[in-house]
Amino acid sequence: MPKIVDHKAHSQDLAQRATKYFSEHGYAGTSMRNVATYLGVSKSALYHYFPTKEDLFLACTKEVMATFDEGFVDPEATEEQNLARLTDVMRQDFPTEIALVCDYLRGKSAAEIAGDEAMQVSMEVYRKVFAEIVGEGRAEEVMARLFGELLLDYMSGR
Repeated sequence: MPKIVDHKAHSQDLAQRATKYFSEHGYAGTSMRNVATYLGVSKSALYHYFPTKEDLFLACTKEVMATFDEGFVDPEATEEQNLARLTDVMRQDFPTEIALVCDYLRGKSAAEIAGDEAMQVSMEVYRKVFAEIVGEGRAEEVMARLFGELLLDYMSGR
């Protein structure tokens, strides 16, 4: 009997596992051949699910951002408590993630970045979480402040 494969679940699993490879090697340092080897699948199997490296990166972004968004805000907590929790969560992987994002965006024009689906997915999730905490009117301002704080901490070695 032929093996029955849930293609959606399998592609999600591949993307979830590939996120670690991107984090460790950066976007430019990642090849589909090496990701396939890392995942234990053939290169052609990986290309079956993700025709390009950018498609794989988008799938990885969607997987990561889906877990970031799940029930993050505690309705019983204060705005300050939720922001502190968000800061702690974002601080954990910030150096790796900001390096990966900058690597991914290197060489892209502002228009290309604005139209990039991976960046749109990320920004949509971030805006949603910040809006849940501080409201729509302050979401961008507070998000900019927090990202700036994290970047300054990182660049200062804190």
